[in-house]
Amino acid sequence: MKRWAIAFLMIFPFLANAQNFEDSWTGHFSYVSVKDISQGDNKIFVGAENAVFTYDLSTNATKTLSTVNGLSGDFISSIHYSEAFGLLVIGYENGLIEIVKNGEENVLKVVDILDKQTIPPDRKRINNFNEYNGKLYIATQYGISVYDLAGLEFGDTYFIGDGGSQIDIVQTIVQEPYIFAASSSNGMRRAFVADDNLIDYQNWTTIINGGFRAAEKLGNELYASNRSNAILRFTPQGTTNVVSNFNSEVLKFRLADNVLTITTKNSIQAYSEGFVQEAAVNNVLDFDIDLLSGYGFENNFYLGTVEDGLLIVPFGTMQATQVLPNGPIRNKPFALDATPGQLWVTFGETTRDFDPNPLSRFGVSHLKDTLWTNISYEDLSTAVNGEPTDLIKATINPQAPNEVFMSSFQKGLLKIVDEVPTVLYDETNSPLERIFFGTADAGIRLYGSQFDNQGNFWFLQSKTDEGLIKLTPNGQFQKTDVSAIFDPVSDLALTKLALSRENYIFFGTYKNGVIGYNANTDTFNKLGDNDGNLPSGSVRALAFDSQNRLWIGTLSGLRVLYSPGSFFEQGTTPQSQAIIILEDNVPQELLFEQSITDIEVDGSNNKWVATAASGVFYLSPNGQETLLRFTKDNSPLPTNNVQDISIDPFTGVVYFATTQGLVAYKGTATAPSDNLENVHAFPNPVRPGFNGNVTIDGLTAQANVKITDITGNLVFEETSEGGSVLWDTTAFGKYKVRSGVYLVLVTTDDNVETKVSKIMIIR
Repeated sequence: MKRWAIAFLMIFPFLANAQNFEDSWTGHFSYVSVKDISQGDNKIFVGAENAVFTYDLSTNATKTLSTVNGLSGDFISSIHYSEAFGLLVIGYENGLIEIVKNGEENVLKVVDILDKQTIPPDRKRINNFNEYNGKLYIATQYGISVYDLAGLEFGDTYFIGDGGSQIDIVQTIVQEPYIFAASSSNGMRRAFVADDNLIDYQNWTTIINGGFRAAEKLGNELYASNRSNAILRFTPQGTTNVVSNFNSEVLKFRLADNVLTITTKNSIQAYSEGFVQEAAVNNVLDFDIDLLSGYGFENNFYLGTVEDGLLIVPFGTMQATQVLPNGPIRNKPFALDATPGQLWVTFGETTRDFDPNPLSRFGVSHLKDTLWTNISYEDLSTAVNGEPTDLIKATINPQAPNEVFMSSFQKGLLKIVDEVPTVLYDETNSPLERIFFGTADAGIRLYGSQFDNQGNFWFLQSKTDEGLIKLTPNGQFQKTDVSAIFDPVSDLALTKLALSRENYIFFGTYKNGVIGYNANTDTFNKLGDNDGNLPSGSVRALAFDSQNRLWIGTLSGLRVLYSPGSFFEQGTTPQSQAIIILEDNVPQELLFEQSITDIEVDGSNNKWVATAASGVFYLSPNGQETLLRFTKDNSPLPTNNVQDISIDPFTGVVYFATTQGLVAYKGTATAPSDNLENVHAFPNPVRPGFNGNVTIDGLTAQANVKITDITGNLVFEETSEGGSVLWDTTAFGKYKVRSGVYLVLVTTDDNVETKVSKIMIIR
């Protein structure tokens, strides 16, 4: 009788269709970092960091797949295209598998490995897919799982380590009559592929010890790379010999058209049977070779790079064609700023405690209309003859939208005009001073910033008494000492900055709450956690709404300052207020203990609130109603950690910067117009099957909107908060209106201007 070291493990199939969000969302993912490549049906399939694109070899067209199409947004580790079944299979570092059928929009999520409790979370990574006889052998960090591509269901799982333990399998190879499994540290093992009892670890034999990076067959021989980057050949007779040695780390083995492609960190090579080199690339014109993956197919190399996307290099040449879908420079945006028709993105980072180390050297990205322009760190540095490390805040000049300032949390203030870096303000050319912790150089740590209505640029420098700084339109710096109200040197950082309707300056701190400054009277006041009712002294978000109320986001919750105009009255101790809502008829504090990262106010005075762990909340003007809630589970957000939000006031598009990519929601709340010339409704006509809202846009603030049927019966009335209102096509919420023409009657709040428009409803 056979001995069993482990119980039989059956992973039961679980499939779910992911939702497609293309109608209301746009993905702005970066495709520069290529993790894996596959091919089939005259297409190249490219797995980027957490999204996929395809390259059609006949049309040279690219098509992207991201969270907007239903992908998870998690980190991709391996991809495989099955030409026999027309399936693209995507494997992730967390064990998730997603399957996209050729020509269909639905994404099937296979969560069996991801959810399996008996496998530790750090051992679920999908390392490689190997298709054989309709089955997909999945190499993972715990062993091998088998997936039936016809039935879309799991079969057996093999734990083949000593005693049936879990070991890291980097790749499997079927070379009849054997299946081979290369482990990263537990040798090369093999078994008979036709054996019905491969779940018994005793049926697997170790043929060579040591650790391996990759393995693949070529003709009748098996090749593998060991941890020393030597290439070993295993013959059918059982002999092993070294056929090559590489100086850099071997990353991938791939087989196509009976050609073995070996990709290292800085080279790619193709070999035919007998390990005869057919082509190699060690240098590419105009690009530095820094690879993550590679593929050789039909006399072309496909290079998956770290930061240049996909490079196609014909065999025998050094000339590359770059294939890179439109997108930002990186997939981890830190801060955003939008004005009509454009968005700037920065990628510098600090920790939760505002430590910039290790220093980041990343460029910046600019979206104008629909086209991304990326400025590399090298181009920034060369242009200003400096090192603008840790660029963590972008602020567009509203009076000159072609001008943007970038705050560095180390090197000063960078000014960019017409996408050209023009000057880096630091200690050499401005009153900005470097800060030292003893003998350690802490640099010039700038963070929050905003323009006032006079064109002055206000910004904050941490760890110095003169931490509040103004840059006038004519280029003059004016510094204000803030140490009379608190000790800025002992505080880790001055954070966000916001200006009231009166041009009062308010800024957050790491531990001292909110500081307010009246420049006209040169007076300060403070809103703290102990004496100002803040839930935490660590303030991470500030925003004034259209009623001049200050919304405050902290590390532990939300508060509102309802009367900032009286903030500086002598002898007063300002108090912030929590928003109390009823939840199941029980009073609750809105966003209780949530770590809030940003607050933005849209054209309808609604509030977008970003959090570090719970996604995004969209609140009514007074916060009493949650209009929308976006999370990773119900939206294209690739993670619930949202670092920043920005809104295009003209289109109403809302941009979300997450730690795993940038996505945009097609919002409808726009900024108010100066007149009613551009009033319009959309969609118009409203066709059968439409269940959303009709947006009436182009309104002035506080405009009265009435909608009547053609005989004059009133079915809707509302006063606009911003530049738009929504109509659900009902008669005051009671029933859907019938087919017909409806009149939209708009009047400004002063009754001076009126506008009439029409909406056609087709049921």
